Amino acid sequence: MKFCEYTIHTTTEASEIIADILWRYTNYGVAISDIKDVIALQTNKSIYWDYIDENILGDKSDVLVKAFVPSDEAEKILPKIRADIEEAKNNAAGGIAFGTLETSCREVDGDDWIEIWRTHFRPIHLGKIVVCPEWIEYEKAEGEEVVKLDNNMAFGTGEHETTAMCVRLLQEYLTPDSVCIDVGCGSGILGISAIKLGAKYAYLTDIDYLAVESARHNAAINGVFDKVTVAHSDLLGDSNIKGDIMLANITAEILCGLAPSIPKNLKKGGTLILSGIIESRLKMVMDAFEGQGLVPEKRVREGEWFALSFRS
Repeated sequence: MKFCEYTIHTTTEASEIIADILWRYTNYGVAISDIKDVIALQTNKSIYWDYIDENILGDKSDVLVKAFVPSDEAEKILPKIRADIEEAKNNAAGGIAFGTLETSCREVDGDDWIEIWRTHFRPIHLGKIVVCPEWIEYEKAEGEEVVKLDNNMAFGTGEHETTAMCVRLLQEYLTPDSVCIDVGCGSGILGISAIKLGAKYAYLTDIDYLAVESARHNAAINGVFDKVTVAHSDLLGDSNIKGDIMLANITAEILCGLAPSIPKNLKKGGTLILSGIIESRLKMVMDAFEGQGLVPEKRVREGEWFALSFRS
């Protein structure tokens, strides 16, 4: 099968917004290439770099976001992507910079890039949770819990800092009686992790039907399908359903838009965990949720990204 590798030049701030848009139109893969991630890794003393080409450290402002779209659908899909990005740019709060938005498209063989992805995706350790590709046999160590993900439905694998911070914070607050709610669940990694760690039940929601199918599939292969509900919506419609822990790993602008709706599904004394926030959006997010009566508890950072926890 042939694919159009569609590349958009943008900025760190706008890259996640653009990636979210691209996921609306493909379930074959979206990737962000940001040199700032490499620089952040360089400062991590637990990682040894044998060699790095200094030439790649030149322009730190140009971030590439790539999506893989079936070639026979590209002519129909690409104009819609461009229109959605332009709308997002016009509606972005605080004058967020989107960069040049220069685009290119080249044809690639699908089997080649899928095999490369499979070759490089390895188990990811996030505290007690180990995120593992479905096709790899992994023997868990004592105290570990394995979350398997299917490569054909990749909406978050734990590789990104925002997901990793959510999983780690989740482990600090979770109890065996916890009911968890994951807003914008993607692959289902957070809700599935909650059940694997001993939560009583998890509700997962997403506005993307492909993400909903991905989360349901991943819940099934992890053997937790009977302990989760996956809904195709931006939030739960039933205010009688309340979580001890709510998680939302989405861009800051969307988080702020959801702020007035989230408290109705969070128990008194419950915990809200937010991620997907860059430094320039921290105050905006803090103000939005403190304005709903939520009390900030923790702030953690990995690379360019922040995660926050609040108590209701």
